[in-house]
Amino acid sequence: MANTRKEIVEELRQLLAQDVTEVKDQVEHLKTRFYSSEVESDVQEEELSSVAETETEPVSADETNDQLGAIDALEMEFKELLSQYKAKRAEVAAAQAKEQADNLARKQSILDEMKTMVEGANADGVMTNLQKMRELQAAWKTIGAVPVTKTQEIRKAYQQYQEQFYDLVKINIELRDLDFKKNLEMKTLLCEAAERLQENNNIVEASRALQQLHDEWAEIGPVAREQREELWNRFKAASTVINKKHQAFFDELHAKEQSNLEAKQAIVEQLKAINEPIVNGTPLSSKQWEELTERIQNLQNDWRKIGFAPKKHNQSIYEAYRAECDRFFHAKTEYFREIRDIFSTNLKHKRSLIAQAKEIVDEQKAKLLSGEVTREFWNEATEKMQALQSEWKTVGVVARKYSDDLWKQFSDTCDEFFNAKRDAVKGERMKARGERAERAARAAVSQGVEGLRRMRDKLQQEIKTAENNILFFTAKSKGANKLVDDMQKKIDALKKQLEDVKEKIETEED
Repeated sequence: MANTRKEIVEELRQLLAQDVTEVKDQVEHLKTRFYSSEVESDVQEEELSSVAETETEPVSADETNDQLGAIDALEMEFKELLSQYKAKRAEVAAAQAKEQADNLARKQSILDEMKTMVEGANADGVMTNLQKMRELQAAWKTIGAVPVTKTQEIRKAYQQYQEQFYDLVKINIELRDLDFKKNLEMKTLLCEAAERLQENNNIVEASRALQQLHDEWAEIGPVAREQREELWNRFKAASTVINKKHQAFFDELHAKEQSNLEAKQAIVEQLKAINEPIVNGTPLSSKQWEELTERIQNLQNDWRKIGFAPKKHNQSIYEAYRAECDRFFHAKTEYFREIRDIFSTNLKHKRSLIAQAKEIVDEQKAKLLSGEVTREFWNEATEKMQALQSEWKTVGVVARKYSDDLWKQFSDTCDEFFNAKRDAVKGERMKARGERAERAARAAVSQGVEGLRRMRDKLQQEIKTAENNILFFTAKSKGANKLVDDMQKKIDALKKQLEDVKEKIETEED
């Protein structure tokens, strides 16, 4: 069995090479399957997969158009093959109609001859008429079908003229009995065949076979009058069993189809309920879209488990179902297309903020290297960096595959700026403290020994404090090592000053 639309199209093409009068059921089955949900799951899964990927990976319009174009081309090819099939059917139907009209004319001609024989029957022409009747019967059997609207009328007239001929024409009783016996044997075989059909579990096949038996019964001549009713009742009884089974089968089938219709209508109503917020313009989050998608897919799975609805409703209920599914997935596709556009805009915005932050850091490095850093620069640069941080918070989200990397770049750049600023400010403060201490070694010398002693004590305290503070520095930032080096240089300078003060004290005391 064809499982994809492409396979269905190929199978239809092969059927067109056969006799179109014998493939009607196969063509109708292919048509139903082509437009059924069972062969669309591969398209729906690929479409849903492509839509889901749009959250992280944009899909080109060319790829989408190629996919849609392939689907449209396949449907156009299928419809073209159906048109060819219908054209061939029309040609065959026209030929059959003409043939049936010709057959009707030929049978009507035979009936006219039979009527003449019946109305003009006489004892002198018995043998001639009997032979002529057999020739007409043989000719009748070689003629094909006539228009359905005339079948019963022609058949009834044929049977009537046959019976009238054998009843009214005074023929040789032995020949009459011979024909009756032959007809009895043939009709008895038809009764037995009809009775065997009761064992056929395929009721549709049995019904078609029974119709063929009835056609054959109508072509066979009469039996003896005393046997006609009994034989017909036997054939009719066997036919009644098959007809009742046939009716029961289709009653059950129609009941099942009605139940299927109600189940499908319920699914369509659930789909409408899911689509209601979309139709009303209610904004949905990506998570809500995915939750609704899962519900839609579950309903589609339920739909595939349901059989056909009544023929007059089957196509319309499917179109309603397809429309609701399409409405949802088209809306979802449009939503994620807009999301991709927003993601793209946000991506460009965040990259611009990162570039601006890096420009500030580059300027900072240049000024630190040249020693041109001023308080005005720090104030201005800090204000710019804080403005970038505030602006960053207002920018929406980007695709997940970019989000973490962008944030890391931006936060690292900001950290680099503020860490360098902190280190530089601390360095300036330490430098200022050293200068103040130096101005204090020179003042102490001028104040005599007492001043030198106070200077000595002060330097010793500053050295102790500095040695304690250096223990708290860590290497969390690039400027930490430089700060430790500067602090060590300060300690070394203080120790040198202390040695100088001690020498001066000794000199003064001597």
